[in-house]
Amino acid sequence: MSHEQLDYLKMLRRQGYRVTPQRIAILDAICDGEGHSTLGEIYARAHRLDPQIDKSTVYRALELFEKVGLVLSAELDRHERGYEIIQPEPHHHLICKNCGNEFGIDNQLVDKFYGELKAQYGYAITMDHLVLSGICPDCQEDQT
Repeated sequence: MSHEQLDYLKMLRRQGYRVTPQRIAILDAICDGEGHSTLGEIYARAHRLDPQIDKSTVYRALELFEKVGLVLSAELDRHERGYEIIQPEPHHHLICKNCGNEFGIDNQLVDKFYGELKAQYGYAITMDHLVLSGICPDCQEDQT
């Protein structure tokens, strides 16, 4: 999913924010990650696109993108935040603590889980981006 597919630049303008070359480069750097990327990873990709970009610019842009709903963030098990471009549909991930690989979780499975939580606890879950960490099958195999 790229930001061009959902016209994120129009979303920024509509909310009164300027679309600068640096912000476009940072959006491109997020999209190039194809999943959750850390601040450092996004900075490295954005810096390759525009060597004038510094880490504080990336950090401020990520805060802005999250505020206006262009980017989602999640706590990664590596004690870092991971950022990814927002998707048009709810999506969920399993992230391996060892290798960092991400795997998608079927929405129907998560919806069933949310339904069970509502039935048992009365909560209507509104989260549309669930991130769970664990050890993937390949890393489990390597540990034996």
